[in-house]
Amino acid sequence: MSGGAPKPVAAVMVRPRVQIGAAIAIGPGKVDLLRAIERERSISAAARAMGLTYKRAWLLIDSLNQGFGQPVVAATAGGRGGGGAMLTPLGAALVARYEALEDRLDVACGAELQAFRDLL
Repeated sequence: MSGGAPKPVAAVMVRPRVQIGAAIAIGPGKVDLLRAIERERSISAAARAMGLTYKRAWLLIDSLNQGFGQPVVAATAGGRGGGGAMLTPLGAALVARYEALEDRLDVACGAELQAFRDLL
């Protein structure tokens, strides 16, 4: 047994990936992107904040748009006045439902999550 400092307790959380039918998958990456768009009010700024290319961010958004058959983000073109983006009601609902799922899983899986922490 070493006499070093105790290890810091790492965050252990449930970050689910949800498959809805054959065409729609939503998980932590897409939800984090939607959160970043809501925060930054810009797809390009959200992509930069997450270390993604604009093209990758747009492809993730477009996969949700196509899967749900309606936009999750409303964007306005850039230019002299600048552009912007915001979540549509569907986009906001996806984030809210995903957060509710995370919260319920954290509670339901409390003992298992503590067991992972105890392995540190």
